[in-house]
Amino acid sequence: MNLKDTYLLALDTADLFESSAHRTRFKELLDCFSGYSFFSKGLCKCMYLSAWDDEHFVIILEILNAMALGKDPNTNEMRINGDILAEEQTNGEYYVYLLSNAFLDNKSFHLSENAKIEPENSYIIEQALKASEIIDSIH
Repeated sequence: MNLKDTYLLALDTADLFESSAHRTRFKELLDCFSGYSFFSKGLCKCMYLSAWDDEHFVIILEILNAMALGKDPNTNEMRINGDILAEEQTNGEYYVYLLSNAFLDNKSFHLSENAKIEPENSYIIEQALKASEIIDSIH
């Protein structure tokens, strides 16, 4: 079994996909981009997070397509875009983008207790952190 299938199976087994659409979007991202030099565990975590809904899926798909066409060797440009997108947010989405950046930076993420965040975004972050632990456990 190849690495991308291992990630998919592990997250499936842990029941971390919210819907078949979430799983399908994540699988599509893995199928398209796991062979590029910029693919990493951090990017895999971002893929899981962005596959949550169509809006975020389209955003990451556009960024990854541009990276693939430009033959980017890493996710530095994506990280810069993450900062810009985070600063444009006026709600709990801000923290979702911070989490994505933490994944790309391979850093831990802790939501402060006084963070003003909607329950939906809090749940998404919680699930993404669970997925992150599983992705990190795969060799």
